[in-house]
Amino acid sequence: MRSLSQLLDRVKMDHGNSKIVLSQTRIGIFLSRGKDNANGCRNLKGVYGLKRSGGYSGRATVPMLWDVEKKEVGCNESYDIIEFFNSGLNGLARNPGLDLSPKELKGKIGEWNGVIYPNINNGVYRCGFAQSQDAYDSAVNGLFTTLEVVEDHLTTSRYLCGDTLTLADVCLFTTLIRFDAVYNVLFKCTKKKLIEYPNLHGYLRDIYQMPKVAETCNFSAIMDGYYKVLFPLNPGSICPVMPSGCEHEVLNTPHNRESLSLVNKTMHVSVA
Repeated sequence: MRSLSQLLDRVKMDHGNSKIVLSQTRIGIFLSRGKDNANGCRNLKGVYGLKRSGGYSGRATVPMLWDVEKKEVGCNESYDIIEFFNSGLNGLARNPGLDLSPKELKGKIGEWNGVIYPNINNGVYRCGFAQSQDAYDSAVNGLFTTLEVVEDHLTTSRYLCGDTLTLADVCLFTTLIRFDAVYNVLFKCTKKKLIEYPNLHGYLRDIYQMPKVAETCNFSAIMDGYYKVLFPLNPGSICPVMPSGCEHEVLNTPHNRESLSLVNKTMHVSVA
């Protein structure tokens, strides 16, 4: 997807503390709990509790975009942060011409996000943290009904918005890549595994095999970040064996979804 290779010498990554800080810029990205070198806080709640960030004392959730010069929260809305990285760092990007949110597709992207976020992205969390059977049943039914809708759509469409990869696909991918390893087991999303959906799993492999995407999918960090951190859901912090469908060799098998783009383009030419 977006190549930000020219930022690599300015990015400090610490998987142990689950944070990323972009030095030599005004940007800090806090992904989960960990020692904060910028503020000396040991968790995100501590950062929010600083007077210079408003002295907020409520629930602290990730992600957070932190202004390291002004010492204040820049943004904590996931999609706004994604939009920022799509176009806000063009001056530093190696491939600034790549736009995953083109003007002509913003309407479709918004429509898909309106379906995907509540039912899939947030849906898995509603399943995992449900406090009643009714709440769980509602969440799990919404999740798998929506997965079926997307599965059907991907029968004839390479990506959510057609032949073009967009931010809607990025948002969906981040949940799909964790589905069988984490959400299916830990969050009780057990009706079906993602690998049982041929179109969705092919779509997942299609994006995974794009240049530089696989190297961002650290399954060891993903497993540790859920099974060893979410104490209420896994008191023993026991990390299960990785499902076979999540292995690199499986995710790297041919997906043949490029044929959908070719078919759609051929049909368009024929009609014209």
